[in-house]
Amino acid sequence: MKRAFLTGLALVVATFVAHAQAAPPAKPVAARPIAIVIHGGSGDVLRANISPEEDAAYRETLTQGLKAGYAVLEKDGTSLDAVVATIGILEDSPLFNAGKGAVFTRSGRIQLDAAVMDGATKKAGAVASVEHVKNPIALARLVMERSPAVLLVGPGAEEFAVEQGVALVPQSYFKTAKRYEALQKKLRQEQAPWVPSDPSKGHGTVGCVALDRQGHLAAGTSTGGLTGKLDGRVGDTPIIGAGTYCDDATCGVSCTGTGEFFMRCLVAYDLSQQMSLKGLSLQEAAVYEVQKRLHDAGGPDSGGLIALDRQGHIATPFNTRGMFRGWVDASGKLVVALYGDEKP
Repeated sequence: MKRAFLTGLALVVATFVAHAQAAPPAKPVAARPIAIVIHGGSGDVLRANISPEEDAAYRETLTQGLKAGYAVLEKDGTSLDAVVATIGILEDSPLFNAGKGAVFTRSGRIQLDAAVMDGATKKAGAVASVEHVKNPIALARLVMERSPAVLLVGPGAEEFAVEQGVALVPQSYFKTAKRYEALQKKLRQEQAPWVPSDPSKGHGTVGCVALDRQGHLAAGTSTGGLTGKLDGRVGDTPIIGAGTYCDDATCGVSCTGTGEFFMRCLVAYDLSQQMSLKGLSLQEAAVYEVQKRLHDAGGPDSGGLIALDRQGHIATPFNTRGMFRGWVDASGKLVVALYGDEKP
C-alpha cells in the first residue's frame, strides 16, 4: 500500500516537472512608460527678439529642468516629485517669470502664484500673492499635503510657510533689472500710447506635467503674473481647473498666458472633460481649448498649454507666436523648442 502510494506520488511529480519544462517561458511584463513635458511661457517669442546667447540660455535651462524631472522618473520616483523638482529649477532661473526673475506689479512689488495637483488622488495645493517664498511650487505642495486647504493667499500663506519650516527671502531676491525695465516701459506706454511697448511681450509662467512608472500623473504651474498687474491680482495659475488640473483617468494640464481668459473658460478642467465625455484624444482636446474656446472667449493670442496622458501622449498647442516648451517622450527622446515655426 505504501509502495503504491509512493509510486503514484512519484508519477505525479514527474508529470508536473515534465509539464513545467515543456511550458513556454512567461513573457516579460512591459515597463510602463514615463514622460515629462514643460513650458516656460508663451507670447511674441520671435527670433528677432531673442539674441543667440539668450536662445542658448533658454534652451539650456529648459533642458536642465527636463533632465532633473526625468531623472526622478527613471529612478521610479513619483510624478509629483518630478514636477516639483523641475519647476523648482525654473523658479531659480532669472530667465523665467516665476520665482527669481518674476515680473513687477504696478507698485513695484513681486507677488507669486503656484499650484500643484496629484492625478491619482485629485488632491491639490496652491498659493497666491506670496512675496517672500523662494520656491512657491514647493509651498503649494505643502499646502496640499499638510493642510486642509487647497489655496492659501498672501500673509496667511507665508505664515503657513514659516510653520512648515520654509525660510523666507527678501523681495530683493526676486528682482532683476530686465523685469524692472519692462515695468517702466509698460507704464510709459500707458501714459503715452505712441511709445512702443516691450516687443517680447512674453508670459514667462512655468509649468510641468509628468507621468511615472506607476501610471500616475501630476501637474504644476508657477508664475509672477503679468507685468504691471494690480497688486493682489491673481491669474489662472493657482486656480485649480483654470490654469492647472490633473486626473489619472484623462490627463495633466498646465497653462500659460493671459490668465483671465483661462479662468473664464476653465481651460485645464474642460480639456480633461473633452476627453472624458466626448472621447477626444489628448491632441484633439488640447487644440480645441486653445484654438476654439480661447478664441471664442476673445483671446486669439492669449497663450498656450502643455498636456500629458497616461499613455505618454504629449500636446503643446499655443495661439501666440511662440512658447518655450520641451519634453522627454515615452521613447526617451528629449526635445526643446521656443518658436512657432519649430516643428520638432
